[in-house]
Amino acid sequence: MCNYFRAVFRKARMQARRCRWVASLLCTVALLAGCKKAQPSFQNVDLTGNPSYARDFALPDTQGRLRTLTEFKGKAVVLFFGYTHCPDVCPTTLAELSNVLQRLGPDAKRVQVVFITVDPERDTPEALERYITAFGSNFIALRADDPEALKKVTRDFHVHYAKTLATKSNHYEMEHTAASYVFDPQGQLRLYVRYGQTPKSWVHDLRLLLK
Repeated sequence: MCNYFRAVFRKARMQARRCRWVASLLCTVALLAGCKKAQPSFQNVDLTGNPSYARDFALPDTQGRLRTLTEFKGKAVVLFFGYTHCPDVCPTTLAELSNVLQRLGPDAKRVQVVFITVDPERDTPEALERYITAFGSNFIALRADDPEALKKVTRDFHVHYAKTLATKSNHYEMEHTAASYVFDPQGQLRLYVRYGQTPKSWVHDLRLLLK
């Protein structure tokens, strides 16, 4: 009789263990599902966790001061590569960003626009300062004095740039990647924003990052 009860008790313990294991598994699945739902639903390309892009930059601004991503911690940083003689993409993008910041209202103080020139030959610090502040008083422009420094930062962010064939008047344009990179307030690269996105999609994604 004792053996019988021991066998019954042993079977009951095994069933209890199985129940606890199943319950634990279900909780884990539920938590994972919850985490998945908690991920932001961006309207632009999500680069979160992508290891192939740079995590920082280090270039001088128009005053010669070295600027890095770390000094903007607590802000979303919009990084854009272009040049002051650009006929369309650059002025359009910067004007759009100015409009986006207006739409963000008080949250605009937590967004920093950084413009990196791919044409330091013509874009002097003085020219860059006049150009960038025309779009936003708090926008900043960076310029690589050393060609190798420009090659490094563009390579790190997979940015293409190339000088077009100059005419007899020595006028040329620069081909360059028409997209922006957005870092969150913790300094993590999160978004790749293609040229031509609407202010609405910008505002939507920036608000998510600033939460």
